[in-house]
Amino acid sequence: MLQPGDTAPDVVLPSHRGGTVDTRSLRDEGRWLVMWWYPKAATPG
Repeated sequence: MLQPGDTAPDVVLPSHRGGTVDTRSLRDEGRWLVMWWYPKAATPG
């Protein structure tokens, strides 16, 4: 499990524009990336 301040592993994710986002490219460009997860709506998790 990642801890605050840890670097997340490199992944390629779908973007909201239909393309992809490569986290390594963003990091190499010095750009910030915020990701968060939430449980499915109306679940106890």
